[in-house]
Amino acid sequence: MTIVTTLYIRDVADDVAQTLKERAAEAGTSLSAYVAVELAKLAARPTNAEVAARLRTQDRADGPSAEDIVAEVGAGRR
Repeated sequence: MTIVTTLYIRDVADDVAQTLKERAAEAGTSLSAYVAVELAKLAARPTNAEVAARLRTQDRADGPSAEDIVAEVGAGRR
């Protein structure tokens, strides 16, 4: 069972609201449904801090060395 929460968003600029209404109409959906989908996409995207934390936990021992990376960047500039 999925729990659904109702959100009320205040102080949305008129031009932003109008753009969202137009995009919802183009998508053939209600404004509420359109914004719910967009918020779900936003919530699914990791933050920069989450990405950095995940990268810190990865073992990079088998990856290229700093010298290899610098050499490849230099080769690409020639």
